[in-house]
Amino acid sequence: MKMNSISPSRAGWLPALLVVLTGCASVDFDYPKTESTAIRDTRNTELAGEIDAGGPMQPGESGFYLLMDGIEALAARLHMAERAEKTIDAQYYLITNDEIGMAFVGSLLQAADRGVRVRLLLDDIQTQGYDAGMAALDSHPNFEVRIYNPFSSRGSRASAITEFGRVNRRMHNKSFTADNQITIVGGRNIAAEYFSARDDVNFGDADVVGVGPVVRDVSDMFDIYWNSRAALPVPAFAKMPDDPDAALEQLRTRIDEAVGELRETKYADAFKDSLQTIVDTDLEEFTFALYELAYDSPDKSDKKLAAEAENITTTLAESIARAEQSLFIISPYFVPLKSGIEYLTGLQERGVQVSVLTNSLAANNHSIVHSGYAPSRKPLLEAGVKIYEVRPDAFVPGADRGGKGAALATLHTKGFVVDDQELFLGSFNWDPRSVDINTELGVIMKSPELTQGILTRLDAELDENAYEVILNDKGKIRWLDKSGDEVVVLDNEPQTGWWRRFVVDFYKILPVKKQL
Repeated sequence: MKMNSISPSRAGWLPALLVVLTGCASVDFDYPKTESTAIRDTRNTELAGEIDAGGPMQPGESGFYLLMDGIEALAARLHMAERAEKTIDAQYYLITNDEIGMAFVGSLLQAADRGVRVRLLLDDIQTQGYDAGMAALDSHPNFEVRIYNPFSSRGSRASAITEFGRVNRRMHNKSFTADNQITIVGGRNIAAEYFSARDDVNFGDADVVGVGPVVRDVSDMFDIYWNSRAALPVPAFAKMPDDPDAALEQLRTRIDEAVGELRETKYADAFKDSLQTIVDTDLEEFTFALYELAYDSPDKSDKKLAAEAENITTTLAESIARAEQSLFIISPYFVPLKSGIEYLTGLQERGVQVSVLTNSLAANNHSIVHSGYAPSRKPLLEAGVKIYEVRPDAFVPGADRGGKGAALATLHTKGFVVDDQELFLGSFNWDPRSVDINTELGVIMKSPELTQGILTRLDAELDENAYEVILNDKGKIRWLDKSGDEVVVLDNEPQTGWWRRFVVDFYKILPVKKQL
């Protein structure tokens, strides 16, 4: 008997068993909810006054300030929450239940206590076990939580077996907007590793602070997602607390304990320094430029509507098409598939030098993703594409100051640079999941000043923080380590053992590449 065969009798009871395992749960996407939109009139807020004091912007331009340092990126968010007077809109793929997640949620809760309207839109990918806390927040009169495309099962999430086509589609967007006057868009989720706060692993990432018209564009995007059919109020799927006040006080206690532990660390001192840097930053340090906000329609999460939904790739492709000399791609998860290889090869053929910075196997936190990327290296190198892979001991800005400098490094920045004219930063990876499955968000900044700054930084840091991947004279893939006085040629995936390389080779035979 073949191991993968199912008898006719089993074929009949297997679906019934799956229904029992999932508890017959379902999600009511028609659950009633009140439509709301961004508060537009915030001209009398302090944030608005400070931005207006910077002088008029040129038509179509917005101001941008890059956040490369993890601790500074956290300080910017908490400072914005503290300064907000009327409204906060936060949209994230995940917020974890660690000290950084607690500090962030605590800052939103404090704002709500002051009378600020807080709207938190969170994907359901990592909320297992969080229902009680989300319900407690949602019970606050000024705090509303909505969950994007929730799983029907709130326990084991076995519903993913029968709902894979739906729950596989996630909201990967990340934005944070205060008083409809200032916003942050980028690659960071809300967890310790994104803000240089973990001992074992820290992510090198990037965000951009925006002021001016881009803020209203982000608010419009947020409203579309907030009012979409996929965004459900917490009572639509979670048990609300019998005593909301007691549940909220319990959450406040947990937040206070987590933040209290953080205050007794070296990280807290580094945070104070970064917070002062943010407080002292004025509009003179922003770069003003034309821009395009690029994002997917939330309809992309509906398999039936996805084909016709507005797709971020349209805007990104238009930017890349303007390349005349160079395209530098930064993507932690880089899986170009055959069509992507042909696309990048075509750019090379028309005289555009393509370079790619992604994770080495040792730095990649998803080995299965590396299995999808690895086969693309040889054809890309043969076409003239330059490839660099981040080292697991690369420098992560902020980690040294926060006392976490020995942690494993992983690239998480997602962006690209077109010539020395346009810079994209956001949540979009160069992989099938970002292109076809998840929703994504980012901003294209048409600024030689910003692009040249990024390229100069890359040029100065590549040798220390990345391996260059090459083909030797026999067509074999090799890695150049240029971090020392002499260049060292490595024959295998750097800083990995045979078992991890074996696992990646095994993953290559699995038919999952389009899901990576």
